[in-house]
Amino acid sequence: MNYSKKTVKDVDVKGKKVLLRCDFNVPMAKDGSGVITDDKRIRAALPTIRYLLDQGAAVIACSHMGKPAATFESYQKKQLEKGKDKASITEEKWKKSLAELSLKPVAVRLGELLGMDVLMAADVVGADAQAKAAALQPGQILLLENTRFEKGETKNDPELAKKMAGMAQVYVSDAFGAVHRAHASTAGVAAYLPAVSGFLIQKELDFIGGALAKPKRPLVAILGGSKVSSKIGVINNLLEIADTIIIGGGMAYTFSAAQGGKVGDSLLEADWKDYALEMVQKAGEKGVKLLLPVDTVIADKFAPDADSKVVKAGEIPDGWQGLDIGPETVKLYCQAVQGAGTVIWNGPMGVFEFAAFAKGTEAVAEALSRTEAITIIGGGDSAAAVQQLGYADKMSHISTGGGASLEFMEGKELPGVACLLDA
Repeated sequence: MNYSKKTVKDVDVKGKKVLLRCDFNVPMAKDGSGVITDDKRIRAALPTIRYLLDQGAAVIACSHMGKPAATFESYQKKQLEKGKDKASITEEKWKKSLAELSLKPVAVRLGELLGMDVLMAADVVGADAQAKAAALQPGQILLLENTRFEKGETKNDPELAKKMAGMAQVYVSDAFGAVHRAHASTAGVAAYLPAVSGFLIQKELDFIGGALAKPKRPLVAILGGSKVSSKIGVINNLLEIADTIIIGGGMAYTFSAAQGGKVGDSLLEADWKDYALEMVQKAGEKGVKLLLPVDTVIADKFAPDADSKVVKAGEIPDGWQGLDIGPETVKLYCQAVQGAGTVIWNGPMGVFEFAAFAKGTEAVAEALSRTEAITIIGGGDSAAAVQQLGYADKMSHISTGGGASLEFMEGKELPGVACLLDA
């Protein structure tokens, strides 16, 4: 995949209407009050938006939020699958579910952050959006309604893409969290408009793309999280690039069991043991150091107040489960990152949500904060852990897309990046 793409600075946007795909899929209060509980994704879009407005562009911003049912029929089908009674599934409830996923609160918050009015369209490509887009002047910003209110969005419907593109003269993609999906607003529109990246995507391509294509060595990859199955593609790809791969989290127990270890009641993907062994063998053949836990913190139940103790890896008794890497493993892993040139980290080392089992994750985060290496945190839980533990400002880059960064590290083509003009 070509990581070198044209950016918003490579095109003249003065006096032009720019369709800007953002990731405004922000968490909302569950009481239906329309309160945004974390505006990080809105703030992440500000540099590109401000640049476009300063350059004299008229900005037509768009984003998805959540997974709304675009038609009453699809809503009804989803509710029936959940076991709801057909008589209780009404159009009124469907419309209420859509209202809860409206981008109106985003428009308000974006306006507060920009210090200006943000116009809001009542639809995506309907009469209101078309009229407001047509009247939009340079230096103004319009936010379209939730793109997933259109049933053609997730199907990458060319007609929908054409209508969206018809409102603008340039397309700027800045929603890294959605580039792994080929949707009308993330990839389809690029067939009808010159397409370039915003600053957020440019940063992701520079850091993650740079680490994969020309890493400052040694390249150390730290992979955690619960499942081997979700990281097998990443491990496979990184075995071609990395100097050292560190395995932690729940996935470590599948590796341990594959090598004949006892894992008690720990998380185990028995079907993936052969793959784990293959990865160990491949690492040996490639000359890549593959570090696995040498000890583990085990608990008698999955709870924050569980009784716990440290045992050697592969010696977990029945009735106990591994919930964190042990102190010897912490030393081993922290030592491995000290001399690194680049570190990519995706996935916590243990159940960091429980304070008693967050020590491994915290130690790795602390070690990364002290290293002189380029440190890249691959979104999702590891990004949440770094933020929660207070080390976010010490990292070189924290990815804004969990699923997208994973697929990126797997070496997969990202449709929302592939469609952009090559630099």
